[in-house]
Amino acid sequence: MKEITLPIYSTTGEEIDTLKLDPAIFDGIVNNAAIYQAICAYRANQRKGLAATKTRGEVSGGGRKPWKQKGTGRARVGSIRSPLWRHGGVVFGPHPRDFSYSIPDNIKKLALKSALCAKVNENNMIILENFKLAELKTKEAVKVIRNLKLNTVKNILLLLEEDEKAQKIALRNINFLNFNLAKDTHAYEVLDSKKLIITKEALGELTKRLKK
Repeated sequence: MKEITLPIYSTTGEEIDTLKLDPAIFDGIVNNAAIYQAICAYRANQRKGLAATKTRGEVSGGGRKPWKQKGTGRARVGSIRSPLWRHGGVVFGPHPRDFSYSIPDNIKKLALKSALCAKVNENNMIILENFKLAELKTKEAVKVIRNLKLNTVKNILLLLEEDEKAQKIALRNINFLNFNLAKDTHAYEVLDSKKLIITKEALGELTKRLKK
């Protein structure tokens, strides 16, 4: 199995070192079936399932019979909220439901591993030594993106090793950048991004997570 080596960049955009990726994770194989299952499950779990219509029994009014059963020459009607009438109930309309379901953890791991391999194969993964900003301000975070020559990319995912409140405040105003912890990321998030930036420490944590 051929080892893959990627450069490590500083926040100034300079290549300062290289890193050999773990061949047990970054083997270049993309399992499309696992990715499909993981993404379908993720998107189903995001659905609210709140669509609702009222049956004839739930529509307000209609308790009194509009006219007597016989002798009028008209069709018999029991309620003005019949589905056949305007403003009546709905027969087979949607009702609130839960669309979520789970898939095995090994399929989730395989899908995430495949998503990462796809990013490496496409040359769309960048490793940072760290993401320490001179000042915890949005303009400093944007400067790092510009130093990496990614300021024209519209959808970037940044994976970090730790959750710092001040760092989140600096990053949340960048509309083309999404960020998450390496321990919490998933296949859909990785594949949805155009470029993946990950710190060296976060990559180590992600590798350990996938090898468990």
